[in-house]
Amino acid sequence: MFNRLFGKPKQEANALTTIDKLTETLEMLEKKEKVLLKKASAEVERAKEYSKAKNKRAAIQCLKRKRLYEQQIEQLGNFQLRIHDQMIMLEGAKATTETVDALRTGAAAMKAMQKATNIDDVDKTMDEINEQTENMKQIQEALSTPIGSAADFDEDELEAELEELEGAELEEQLLEPIVTAPAAPVQVPAGRQQAHPVPRKRTAEEDELAALQAEMAL
Repeated sequence: MFNRLFGKPKQEANALTTIDKLTETLEMLEKKEKVLLKKASAEVERAKEYSKAKNKRAAIQCLKRKRLYEQQIEQLGNFQLRIHDQMIMLEGAKATTETVDALRTGAAAMKAMQKATNIDDVDKTMDEINEQTENMKQIQEALSTPIGSAADFDEDELEAELEELEGAELEEQLLEPIVTAPAAPVQVPAGRQQAHPVPRKRTAEEDELAALQAEMAL
């Protein structure tokens, strides 16, 4: 138990330390490579100067040293390539380890939650919820049921009374006299005789309504 708890941080620290060490070594190799490149370039310039001075032997010695520097540069390049490869592999292994640890932690948490939640407890809880819901419905129905004198009212009688009220209201509307608006006075120019107003002829609907009113008045 304790090895699992305290071993992982130590392994992670070792991985980070190794990556840091590889990074430092890579930077050191790059610096050496730059120095060797400068030296190789300097040997080429010397070889040119000796060649101009007709000192062939010294020029050849400069070219030999240049080739030695180039061999070292190539070797440093191979070292850098190996370090890059090692860093990539180490970072990939670190990512894989972290992923597996995260999955293992998630699986353990899920297992613990499943142990804490029993299917029988879930069924019991749902039954209690359903029972409480049914009880609440019964309480609401009991509260909405009319009590006292209101419980003795007959719904059919109330509806019949409402229809009588609506019929009486309609009858009152039919018995109301028809009020027509007075015609507006017509301005007659001076010197012209005012024509007698022509009586307006009632429509068939007005005649029928008047007959109905007379019949109901008998």
